[in-house]
Amino acid sequence: MNIAKNMEAIFVAIIAIAAATSLATAAVPKFRAAPAPILASADQATVHTVYVSAKRLSAEEKAAL
Repeated sequence: MNIAKNMEAIFVAIIAIAAATSLATAAVPKFRAAPAPILASADQATVHTVYVSAKRLSAEEKAAL
């Protein structure tokens, strides 16, 4: 069977399955994403900084890995 000839049918089937799945789960409240709680305002936010202090590997060390 030549898949290239049936790509449109395969695409439509995938879209139909995705639509049916989204409609089936749309009525179930526990599967819906909960709104993210607001933890802090912008003036209370802290920016974390990570410092990485390490030497780069040489070509020989990289090859040994």
